[in-house]
Amino acid sequence: MSGLGKLWGVGLGPGDPELMTVKAARLIGEADVIAYHSARHGRSIARSVAEPYLRDGQIEEKLVYPVTTETTDHPGGYEGAIADFYELSAKRLAEHLDAGRDVVVLCEGDPFFYGSYMYMHERLADRYEATVVPGVTSVSAASSVLGRPLVQRDEVLTILPGTLPAPELARRLADTQAAAVLKLGRTFGNVREALAEAGKLDDAFYIERATWQAQRVEPFADVDPESVPYFSLALLPSPAYASRLADEPEVTREQETHTGGEVVVVGLGPAGPDWLTPEATAELAAAEHIVGYGPYVARVPQRAGQRRHASGNRVEADRAVEALELAANGAKVAVVSSGDPGVFAMASAVLEQVAAGHGAGARVRIVPGVTAAQAAASRVGAPLGHDYCVLSLSDRLKPWEIIERRLDAAGAADLVLALYNPASRTRTTQLAQARDVLLRHRAPETPVVVARDVGGPEENIRVVTLGTLDPASVDMRCLLIIGSSKTRVENGVVWTPRTYE
Repeated sequence: MSGLGKLWGVGLGPGDPELMTVKAARLIGEADVIAYHSARHGRSIARSVAEPYLRDGQIEEKLVYPVTTETTDHPGGYEGAIADFYELSAKRLAEHLDAGRDVVVLCEGDPFFYGSYMYMHERLADRYEATVVPGVTSVSAASSVLGRPLVQRDEVLTILPGTLPAPELARRLADTQAAAVLKLGRTFGNVREALAEAGKLDDAFYIERATWQAQRVEPFADVDPESVPYFSLALLPSPAYASRLADEPEVTREQETHTGGEVVVVGLGPAGPDWLTPEATAELAAAEHIVGYGPYVARVPQRAGQRRHASGNRVEADRAVEALELAANGAKVAVVSSGDPGVFAMASAVLEQVAAGHGAGARVRIVPGVTAAQAAASRVGAPLGHDYCVLSLSDRLKPWEIIERRLDAAGAADLVLALYNPASRTRTTQLAQARDVLLRHRAPETPVVVARDVGGPEENIRVVTLGTLDPASVDMRCLLIIGSSKTRVENGVVWTPRTYE
């Protein structure tokens, strides 16, 4: 490489020129060529940050993106246009390097942290001496202006792009303690939906242009989506630190005491704290570890020193094993379930793993909660006032043939039915089949309660008939109560008489 210029990818930090490293400032002042990216308008944030360190006589290479968010007529679409742009930009820089000129490519933040420089590096580093100078990232800057630590002790920090689909974002947010979601702008609505689904919207902060004069910091839930630029992010800072803001003393490792290995499976009820029993509240406060599905864990108030283990919604067995192993080592663990843990929930999952040999020596207790069926029934009257059957339409753990046989038997026995898990994104046919089975035994006028998000912000209760029930109007957040031949609807009240004449 003798006689060739050197390539430098220089991180400028988050925006405040004084947060640039000494090395970055020196290299910018010494370079023969300064390269930077910009949109078609020609303005470059990177150049404006580096401007105090530029000198007269330097060659400037403005690398103008041919497309940003708009459409393109390039035959390869957006990806093709950008790939061609990077190839052309690399050739322009190579001409300077071949001529022996040192080239500094300016990059906001850190060059290898979602930075544009990396595309130059992968095209040129095999032919020229290439060095990256790290910079302060936007995540670190956001944490500093917020005044809260990102993580502490053994908490997990997850960095996510807002361009991920909302369900994937929600899953990953539920699985971690602290997080930063970058690339907001047009993805803001998607990110807000994911934070809400993960149960972490109220804990998130919005930080825009951190360390700039025009920086903006506010609770994420309060932000107007129309006001969000690309240079912004969502931050979920250290949950342990947040819990100490209530002036509770932190429990250190030396202070931790174990009350004996125990798993308490706790029912949270169908929604917020108003549905939580005093017994459940006491068990949650006493636990050293909280284990559960992310949105349910998020409903448990933070307590200093308490460890939280959130996971996705289809790993019940893994959650149970984790809780039992913690308890086997002497910890007091609360496994949380929505509704009642013994109704299609974590009580059975934990006991199954005990039977499989996990958690030797650990005690297991179950603390009940208000069921979804009880909550839905209370909203309309007393449809469960006589004998009834509780049945899940999910065929993930049992064959549909068994479900259909039980539906037929319950229909023939004239039982009121409470149907859990009536539909999901992947199960779209079962409810229509269930309706058809029940119509063999019930009149089309049989009342049906469709209860969605009972106790939550999107609560919606409808009373329809079995004959007019539209499966497309039912999703995974619904519970259905299908009346017997005796169930009545009078003045909007649904009830099943206690007598059976």
